[in-house]
Amino acid sequence: MYFASDNSGPVPQEVLDALAEANSGYAMGYGDDPLTAEVQTRIREIFEAPQAAVYLVATGTAANVLGLATVTQPWQTIFCTPVAHIHQDECNAPEFYTGGAKLTLVGDGDRMTPETLRAAIEAEGNRGVHGPQRGCVSLTSVTECGTVYGLDELHALAAVAKGYGLPVHQDGARFANALVALDCSPAEMTWKAGVDVLSFGGTKNGLMGAEAVVLFDPDRAQEFEYRRKRGGHLFSKHRYLSAQMAAYLTDDLWLRLARLANERAAQLAQGLRDCGVDFAFEPAANMVFAQLTRATHKRLQDAGAIYHLWEGTQEGNDPDEFLTGRLVCDWSLPEQDVTRFLTVLKG
Repeated sequence: MYFASDNSGPVPQEVLDALAEANSGYAMGYGDDPLTAEVQTRIREIFEAPQAAVYLVATGTAANVLGLATVTQPWQTIFCTPVAHIHQDECNAPEFYTGGAKLTLVGDGDRMTPETLRAAIEAEGNRGVHGPQRGCVSLTSVTECGTVYGLDELHALAAVAKGYGLPVHQDGARFANALVALDCSPAEMTWKAGVDVLSFGGTKNGLMGAEAVVLFDPDRAQEFEYRRKRGGHLFSKHRYLSAQMAAYLTDDLWLRLARLANERAAQLAQGLRDCGVDFAFEPAANMVFAQLTRATHKRLQDAGAIYHLWEGTQEGNDPDEFLTGRLVCDWSLPEQDVTRFLTVLKG
């Protein structure tokens, strides 16, 4: 019963087979190979963006920070939420890769609103050379709390950013999960909504380690290439990144994997609802934040359930205190594990 992270699951056989096939003979390095060109073309087709610049890196952090650095000057600030991955989980990598740009936190939850974004933008850029200048707006979908920006929300937030002449970055580490949840096209969720640069995630959705950065403005391509090389993220044996991404995109594997993860989370959420469990955040994709007593958490974990607490600790004298557990479903989670979890919960 493994619900700790969608980073921890196995790699689909299709991806392993693609890596084995790529591991034959010779291919030019640094992305100058036919497989990389094929992947770039395929991503442009998927996003209905024939002019987009597409690049591969090995980690989500690299995708986020290199993309942000390409659209952010060192003297600017990036607008994001307090629980954004770039703020909580990337060890100041955005500041490092941008050469010093700061982060300005918007609102107090996992999703900003047009009102909170506008207020944050208005509060910056007013002190001349003495303060940070207004920079990129970074949105995450699926958020760290498992929620998803709707298309109307994306359009509204991008409209605020564009009103100030600011670019929009989307952290799409779980892009496929959000896309499946919204039942829309990749284009509708990105450039048609006003997104300028996308981190197109693969690792959380089954890949061994491959992410894409999609720049919908190709004029930014050259700068990204310099930043990727200078930052140490241009792979010599690049074909092994491309092989993963090629398999991911073939026959819509990326969407099938995301649907499996979302379906398991929906099954889990419904079972929890049937048991009268409340959620800290309404489940929207592949994460469930269940509010259970300390004693219930202990019983589940003693029975083999592996997951993390979002807040609080198991240490405490009150067994009836409610703590929020973060349960993440990946594509490989067996249906019987969800059933077993719910059976243990029911006691």
